[in-house]
Amino acid sequence: MEMITVTILVLAGLLIFAIAGYMWIKGQDETPSLKGEVIYQSQPQPIIINHTSTNLSLVPESAIERAKKTLHIAYGHTSHGSQITDGMTGLSQFSAAPYGSSLYSWNNGGNGGSLDLRDGAISGDLGSPDRTSWADRTRTYLNAHRDVNVVMWSWCGQVSTAKESQINTYLSLMNKLESEYPEVKFVYMTGHLDGTGVSGNLNNRNEQIRKFCRENNKILYDFADIESYDPAAHYYLDKGADDGCNYNGGLNNWAIDWQNSHREGIDWYECNSAHSEPLNANQKAYAAWWLWSRLAGWEGSDESFSSPKNPLP
Repeated sequence: MEMITVTILVLAGLLIFAIAGYMWIKGQDETPSLKGEVIYQSQPQPIIINHTSTNLSLVPESAIERAKKTLHIAYGHTSHGSQITDGMTGLSQFSAAPYGSSLYSWNNGGNGGSLDLRDGAISGDLGSPDRTSWADRTRTYLNAHRDVNVVMWSWCGQVSTAKESQINTYLSLMNKLESEYPEVKFVYMTGHLDGTGVSGNLNNRNEQIRKFCRENNKILYDFADIESYDPAAHYYLDKGADDGCNYNGGLNNWAIDWQNSHREGIDWYECNSAHSEPLNANQKAYAAWWLWSRLAGWEGSDESFSSPKNPLP
């Protein structure tokens, strides 16, 4: 009888231990709140890159040259994030680019006077293989590459299913990295559109990221906002736009419509654009060079267009 009792107690203890372990592991990617956490502020004002940052002709040539000379960027992403770098590759061959296409050259290492952008230098993305290990991979990379002074990570589709606590985990991990590596600029990012519109979970979680970045002087590349507008600032999020630039339930596509009504090679350029249309990657590339220029010290332009529907300043 005593042996049975002991066995039951041991099994019960193991079960409790297993449950506690599972709950601990599950909790590692969830931070209920950032309340009480010390927020690191690396600059006096936020830097917000969105659809108002896509007029590349407003960025001075000198600002782009300075970015190429001073920035050493590590960029972690999977497929959706490649829209930025594929767009940048296409831009470097676009004959109608402001100041000439060669100005926008980039490669891993910055050879030949190009921008030093180490594409895919850190494996995975902000949600793959999980929602937290990217932070330690970032530390490992930065400790081995002390010259890197900009780190940018993108999402794939994980913001769509994220809970508020999981986005808090992302914000907390980014903030901690900023405090540990004050000489490095860390670029926050929103998740790509998924067709769920203004009231969907995706936009709610993206708004959570935006609010944190605005209120705490962070650097944000607003991936979702850029693909919510066409180049003329017509708004499509309230029409259910998705990452492929489809809207109205897939009946229309703002990028294809723009491409068909404008001149390829003059108004837009052909390039790879994972899950989307070339024009989307064009816009992402223009915004990326606006970002690099801001990080290199350019103050931005008051002439960039804005829309009353744009949620960011």
